[in-house]
Amino acid sequence: MLIGLELTRSVFAGGRTFGAAGEYEQLAGRAAFALAPRHPANQAIVDLDLALPDAAGRVRFTADLRILQPIDPRRGNRRMVLDVVNRGSPVAIRNTEFGATRLPEADSAGWLLQQGFTVVSVGWQHNVPAGTPRLGLQAPEALAGGRRLTGRVRSVVQVSTPTQTIGVADEPSGVEHVAYPAANVDDPGATLTETDSPLGSRRVIPRDRWRFTPDCTHVHFPGGFQPGKLYELLYTAEGAAVTGLGFAALRDTAACLRFSSAAADNPCAGRLDHTLAFGGSQTGRLLRHLLYLGFDLDEEGRLVLDGVLTLIAGPLRTEANWRFGQPSFIGSDSPGFAFPFTDAMQTDPLTGRIDGLLERPGQRRTALPRIMHINTSAEYCNLSAALIHLTADGRADAPIPDNVRIYHLTGTHHGGGTLPLDNRLFDARAAYYNNSIDYRPLVRAAFHNLDAWVTAGTSPPASRYPRLADGTLVARETVRALAARLPGPGMPVERLYPTQRLDYGPSSSVGRASFPPADGGSYPDLVPAVDADGNERGGVRHPDVAVPLGTFTGWNPRHPSIGGPELNLLLNGATIPFARTAAQRERVGDQRLSIEERYPSRDIYLQQVRDSAEDLVREGYLLAADVDGVATAASRRYDEFVRLDSIVPGATPGV
Repeated sequence: MLIGLELTRSVFAGGRTFGAAGEYEQLAGRAAFALAPRHPANQAIVDLDLALPDAAGRVRFTADLRILQPIDPRRGNRRMVLDVVNRGSPVAIRNTEFGATRLPEADSAGWLLQQGFTVVSVGWQHNVPAGTPRLGLQAPEALAGGRRLTGRVRSVVQVSTPTQTIGVADEPSGVEHVAYPAANVDDPGATLTETDSPLGSRRVIPRDRWRFTPDCTHVHFPGGFQPGKLYELLYTAEGAAVTGLGFAALRDTAACLRFSSAAADNPCAGRLDHTLAFGGSQTGRLLRHLLYLGFDLDEEGRLVLDGVLTLIAGPLRTEANWRFGQPSFIGSDSPGFAFPFTDAMQTDPLTGRIDGLLERPGQRRTALPRIMHINTSAEYCNLSAALIHLTADGRADAPIPDNVRIYHLTGTHHGGGTLPLDNRLFDARAAYYNNSIDYRPLVRAAFHNLDAWVTAGTSPPASRYPRLADGTLVARETVRALAARLPGPGMPVERLYPTQRLDYGPSSSVGRASFPPADGGSYPDLVPAVDADGNERGGVRHPDVAVPLGTFTGWNPRHPSIGGPELNLLLNGATIPFARTAAQRERVGDQRLSIEERYPSRDIYLQQVRDSAEDLVREGYLLAADVDGVATAASRRYDEFVRLDSIVPGATPGV
């Protein structure tokens, strides 16, 4: 439970007014917790019984906390958004904004704040560096007989520029994390291998050719890490934090702020009736894991999360409840990628195991939250998101529980898109322009619908995702063959995140992984079907896809200049514009009709965009207030695309 708060109060955003909600205040500081390891609601936390207890037998820990709430409580809407921070940074406000640029929270329009939501962000990740603006968890270590634990840790690194030194913490985005240090700088059992693709042959780099740095958190290889290659490091680390305490921090913060009285020093006392949780990418995966472990219910059995929105999570959970877990690990070759993938119970045809995210054998739940799973094309093409709505054998569409909606945002990609066109991501470059569609208006509508579902019982629009039954979900090779007709290199021939059935050993059921895992073969590799232009057919079609100026994908190969061109650039998608004119199209051999052949004028194009947007409004997938914004973005897209000299970045003009 949450036992204490140390918060500093300040005016948020310089005292700006957010619509009818007025001015907001920010309360920032730290929350203190104490857990009884033997309490049934806490027993799912791996190694909780190995943390040093206090005199009362409870395990104490703290987490960073931030609360944004209307200064005038009468202007609040009595709902909390539990903003599940991604690598320590809040996600809810920035993923429900919409505009030409992505502004800092304090400078944004604050759509959530305008409606009077109380937005609560609490640190849950143990390896977020201290002393930064990011919100982290201060977790105790697990000890055996008073001694620090050791165990095997796996890290996979792919670089885009030549370097001789890499960190041992697995983090694809480049955001700094605190690594598990090697137990021995001269660890003779540590291995470093190089491969061209995840399932390719591994080349062992002899131990005497590389070394750990003195701080035991980096590896130095004088021969140099080559761009595009994949490097796997296996080593023995020392010091295992109780990573699963982050789930209790989220649960108990929401419970305290929602249910505790003013007498318990609750700054939100009497203000809140409902809680909606919002997580994106890493924290969408975390919310799937939270639901699986039952941390949407507090120690008293109360439902603390009435609604849950998991954004761009794919079929994964996390390593947030594993000994030596790395919560930022994104690949499907992680213990966080494992059966079950669906909300309802299924039987694994190979192992006979029966399980589900929300339904588990012998588990009797008193209440279930309303849930929305939202994914983009990138999660389908790179992480096999289809597993969340397939039967366990992969041969049919699975039934979806009544309290769940699943939406595929057709033709969009993991991080969301912006203009002007660019092909850079972090320190890397893609072969095509990055996917440029901003999916946030669709996310905003989904969150609005979730809110109405929770607070008023208003049923949201039906799930919309690619299915086997209607032919909108097909084998990858079908799409790759069609993509080969596009200008440029087409769909990558290798997968950066192949979805394998991996066995992490007999202790994996209690959160302890053995490396390397045994490979039991591949899960079904199914992706959304595409039309003649290469645009996906199923799901919620953004007007930029329904009325296209190009092909928008969930895949985008690495540029040859950064190595590994046969692999996708992380979870990046592509924009492949149509030729401006028929003459340009014929000159470069593009089989897709040009912009001038599709739309007689700019005005006719924009009217078709508006018509498409209005259709989405009628169906409930877009808010009426956002139609103008969608049309404005489409006008910028049109103006930029008709000025392009080349379809593929860096190509000869006209290509």
